[in-house]
Amino acid sequence: MHCTVCTSALYADELDHQACRPCTNRVDQHLRALAGPDGLYAQLADSLTPGSCSGGPVVSGTRGAPIPVRLEPLSLTARGGIITILQTWLVDWHDTLGWRYPRWTGDLQGQLDQAVHALRINLAWAAASHPAFAEFAREIGQLKRQAEGQLTGEKPPRRIPVQCPCGTVLRVTIDTPGARCPGCETQYGHSEVLQLPMAERTAA
Repeated sequence: MHCTVCTSALYADELDHQACRPCTNRVDQHLRALAGPDGLYAQLADSLTPGSCSGGPVVSGTRGAPIPVRLEPLSLTARGGIITILQTWLVDWHDTLGWRYPRWTGDLQGQLDQAVHALRINLAWAAASHPAFAEFAREIGQLKRQAEGQLTGEKPPRRIPVQCPCGTVLRVTIDTPGARCPGCETQYGHSEVLQLPMAERTAA
């Protein structure tokens, strides 16, 4: 049996899980990185003012003038961003377990911390039993990378076109944990997908 996240073979004591221990621990680390007063979400909220994350002067306004904000981190910190994605996953987990609809209170930071706490408590169950744990792991990793990218100003990793033997072109990055070919449904692990030949320019 193989991990559904990285496709590595599972150890004997992991055979009752869908995900290996390193992938589960990585998801836990990503969740912890998002939460708390010093977490990525809180830092994003502080970076909404232009110039605040680049080391330059913070642009301010008078009491009667609106302060301009950076739209990218705003989209991650507002409703529909990181918080909504985490809460949607938590609702899904509650539905799967037959639990009551989860409740959250307080401001957005508090709600994010509550969602992260609940997801981490049930992470071992999800790694063992939730049918979409691999999708969850990838989405949480993407949220963390997006938040870090907005804070550091780094561009996302360049996507490289590689070609599956069936002819389908996959676009992967150097840190891609794995990929499934949509053409033939072959699942590739991290090292396997990076060993695929570069796609011809016409095919890419």
